[in-house]
Amino acid sequence: MPVSKLKKLKLKSQITPSGSTLRWTQAFIEYMRTECHLSENSVAAYSRDIRRFQDWLKNRRIPDLTIGNLSDFVAWLGRQDLAPTSIARHIVGLRMFLRFLQLEGVLKDNHAELLGSQKLWERIPKVLSPQQVENFLRAPSPREVFFQRDRALLEMLYATGCRASEISDLKIQDVRLREKFCKCQGKGDKQRIVPLGEDAVAAVEQYIQGQRALTAAKCDSPDWLFLSRSGKRLRREAIWELVKKYALRANVDVAISPHTMRHSFATHLLAGGADLRQVQELLGHANIATTQIYTHVDQSRLKTIHQQFHPRG
Repeated sequence: MPVSKLKKLKLKSQITPSGSTLRWTQAFIEYMRTECHLSENSVAAYSRDIRRFQDWLKNRRIPDLTIGNLSDFVAWLGRQDLAPTSIARHIVGLRMFLRFLQLEGVLKDNHAELLGSQKLWERIPKVLSPQQVENFLRAPSPREVFFQRDRALLEMLYATGCRASEISDLKIQDVRLREKFCKCQGKGDKQRIVPLGEDAVAAVEQYIQGQRALTAAKCDSPDWLFLSRSGKRLRREAIWELVKKYALRANVDVAISPHTMRHSFATHLLAGGADLRQVQELLGHANIATTQIYTHVDQSRLKTIHQQFHPRG
């Protein structure tokens, strides 16, 4: 639904959590989906953030909000025990929402643009060492019914650096084992090609020919690469649970997530001498500044640079 065609409310000044604010929120969600072309995961996340903003808003009117009020909102978020990344995303979502209201002529000024937020790229992500990765990948046991699937899943997470949602959305035709690459559908429906190593190819091939064939027989159109026990697409929530399960078994920090494998993938590539632009392309980052965080993670690389160039290195 184009912004210009969205239904205008007669009384724009009466923007409260009940009534018109809820209708503007629904219009904003549609705007994100159809005009901004955000992924469904992003739309869902920003929608939750705006609803939390509505919870804080109560009887306040959006046109009356000052930068001080919005700073109070950020402080309120901090008291909700949210992670810094979640608070930063809330601020981004709020800026987008108020900017949308500006486009609709509801607001004259967007004070959320003045809010400061933590620079996410300065936060050092957690990564596993190569040995920890090896232990983690060997965690699935042959005694388990879904051993082949889980082993292939973990191998793909580390081999491709894909997000959990991207692995969940992989279709079997997206994986070219003979050519040793797969096609990933990233944020904003952007596609990218990621090479596959020998271990990942072997694990996926074994899974497709073995346990997946049995599971696929339970459903009419088994297009997805990774299937649940009922033959449906393996949801990203299930992928998170499997990562936690095998992290515990491998005696790896149980705080890791599928994104930890993505961080490890990028960090180990840079440690091996990969170019930053190449890593950016493999990760599907739109901005290289997002990729640059991994140059700060690899301590061995930093030590080498320091010893090579510092007068007292």
